Amino acid sequence: MKEFMLLIRNLGGSTQAMSASQHTAFVKECEVYIEQLKKDGNLVSAQPLIREGRVLSGSEGSWKESPLKPDKEIQVGYYHILASDINEAVGIAKRNPEFRYTASAKIEVRPIKTREENTGFVYPKGE
Repeated sequence: MKEFMLLIRNLGGSTQAMSASQHTAFVKECEVYIEQLKKDGNLVSAQPLIREGRVLSGSEGSWKESPLKPDKEIQVGYYHILASDINEAVGIAKRNPEFRYTASAKIEVRPIKTREENTGFVYPKGE
């Protein structure tokens, strides 16, 4: 199995238009999705991101720090998954409840590099 990151992107305020009951239903569907991924052996980890933070750019001596703009498209969470190939990873991403609840949802499906070919360095995994 190969490792993939599903990067969940949406407008920062995308869930604000939901009623309390819609938001609860959305969260419950995410919980079911996560449990199914665990049952199927596809889930490594998953977490939503709080819709606040800082954006850092520049370099030493000239750092620029600005607040995250939640009215823009931002990363709202991630799923670290295992799949046989990119097509299976895309299929897993398509089942994500984010698409059913918010029209502005996007998911980047990205293979994870676990090892450097030139040096043989193996990137550490959290456990």
